[in-house]
Amino acid sequence: MKIDELINLISSKTGYSISQSMLAESLGITRQTVCNRVKNQSEVTVSELQKAEKYFKIKLFDSSDSEIAYIDYYSDVFASCGEGSIVFSSSKTKLPISASMIRGYSKSKLYSMINATGNSMSPTIEDGDKLIVEHWNGEQIQDNKIYVFCYNNEFFVKRLSKNIDEIIIKSDNPEYRTRTIPSKSLDELILIGKIVAAVKSLD
Repeated sequence: MKIDELINLISSKTGYSISQSMLAESLGITRQTVCNRVKNQSEVTVSELQKAEKYFKIKLFDSSDSEIAYIDYYSDVFASCGEGSIVFSSSKTKLPISASMIRGYSKSKLYSMINATGNSMSPTIEDGDKLIVEHWNGEQIQDNKIYVFCYNNEFFVKRLSKNIDEIIIKSDNPEYRTRTIPSKSLDELILIGKIVAAVKSLD
């Protein structure tokens, strides 16, 4: 769930219009931070949902319309939004995540959470954000969606698009150039999965 969607949901539950300032107070952050996160289409965390429920004295999700997904969080796994970094550990813990935060959530799909490093996907994904990955299961690449993938033994988070005989790798940060993987090198591309949510770092 994006932060602007949270504002709308709280407004519908309480029956009156919720301002960015009110939401900021409920979450213990500044109004400017809320404004920036609305602009960047930021996702909200489970703890933020809980803070909002407590502050506004409402239940945002009933058991009938929401569920909790338990996601494997690899705290020592980093995928680069810059020039590439190596996954160096696979220790994991289970984190409860509201399924409503995950785009296209399905119990039949496999998800995990990793960390983003670098700034090439800013402002969509910032350094330190936690990324929820829907693991690839043989589907076709969806043009202009953000994927985590391995290429030349390095892990990246980038937008991918298909061309006739190549894959186009794009960054959201205009300071980074667009790259391509030619058809002769496609065997070196290993798709890990599609990014279906980003838990924003507030540091």
